[in-house]
Amino acid sequence: MTTMILGLLLFFGVHSISIFAPAYREGHIAKWGAGKWKLAYSVLSLAGFVLLMQGYSLLRLEPHILYVPPAGLRHLAALLMLPVFPLLLATYLPGRIKRAAKHPMLVAVKLWAVAHLLANGMLADVLLFGSFLVWAVADRISLKRRPAAAVAATGSTRNDILVVVIGLGLYSAFVMALHERLFGVAPFG
Repeated sequence: MTTMILGLLLFFGVHSISIFAPAYREGHIAKWGAGKWKLAYSVLSLAGFVLLMQGYSLLRLEPHILYVPPAGLRHLAALLMLPVFPLLLATYLPGRIKRAAKHPMLVAVKLWAVAHLLANGMLADVLLFGSFLVWAVADRISLKRRPAAAVAATGSTRNDILVVVIGLGLYSAFVMALHERLFGVAPFG
């Protein structure tokens, strides 16, 4: 569990700098330059992610069941997951979907986390998905307090179509094979 906790602290510590210490972030960007800041941010984030995934894998080997979700919640979780990939893509392919969601990646993370909390009740799952949910909520709240970034006035219908088609294709691929291949769990197994 220690590995997972260290990974969570490192990953979310880095990702929470703009939430809890925006002046620190801006000062270091000015001091180091944007490129060096992004490199350090990326390296620390990746190290934290690797640690939390290793810790998650190890913690799953010693299952500590906190709750047993009813089987029907798996169907609700699958439904909540439908917009996740399109929303993630909308973050990078601006269009009406991105504008409507405002912060599509945070919406996707919240849906992903809630869906997984509904379908899984082991300690490892609650720590992982609960941490992502808490962080996404905190980040969304902090975004309301930060100066608004400029948002494109027009959206590309082409991007919206790509977001939906590719996103639902990715969802299908994950449900049919990738989730089991990558994580050892079949969503509908």
